[in-house]
Amino acid sequence: MATSTSSRITKVLLAPVLALGATVGLASAPAHAAVWSSCDQWGNTDLNGYTLYNNIWGSGAGAQCVWANSGTNWGVWADHPGTGGIKSYPNAKKVINKSITSLTSLTSSYSVTVPSSGAYNTSYDIWDTDYDYEIMLWVNHNGAVGPLGSSQGTVSLGGHTWNVHKGNNGANEVFSFLRTSDSNSGTVNILPILKWIKDTKGWMGNETIGDVQFGYEITSSPGGLDFRTDNLTVSGG
Repeated sequence: MATSTSSRITKVLLAPVLALGATVGLASAPAHAAVWSSCDQWGNTDLNGYTLYNNIWGSGAGAQCVWANSGTNWGVWADHPGTGGIKSYPNAKKVINKSITSLTSLTSSYSVTVPSSGAYNTSYDIWDTDYDYEIMLWVNHNGAVGPLGSSQGTVSLGGHTWNVHKGNNGANEVFSFLRTSDSNSGTVNILPILKWIKDTKGWMGNETIGDVQFGYEITSSPGGLDFRTDNLTVSGG
């Protein structure tokens, strides 16, 4: 289930990140030295206009390390136990800071390599500046994971067909769009999705979109699994 960025930033991890797992994790980075890497719970850096964030925010988490060659080419090694509950959301973030009506475009392309085991989703997490509204776009998922809220039917928007769910996590409204079939690469036209939520459904007003995040919401990855973002671009104006 989705959890707010504010919770992800402030929530204290109940289980420590294991030093041994962190050492193993670094070995899963590319053979050449990455520009940046971190096994810290909240490890983050800015590269090429993107903020990369290790973001181990959930309770009962194991070890996780993130590496990056650039803001658009990065990956994660994670060894989280086979238990329920989201453990982390390693991601790259692009700041937008424009209202929906002032945006003329907002698009993103992605290309990822994800494991065939574990429980996770590969998703965009889009926020307004006040963190009242969270829009999640799941491009693929695996294992025992599911969206928050109730089903709102199916819609074709932004170049994809989605199963839509609407809910509230106690801190903000959550609108989840799950691609009807898994995809490891593609382009998403995000602006029509925001306008559909605002104009067609009336679920939110003319919010200022603060940032677009893209990453992996990991529930379990026992034994250590690799998630790789081969390419990511987010552009809007």
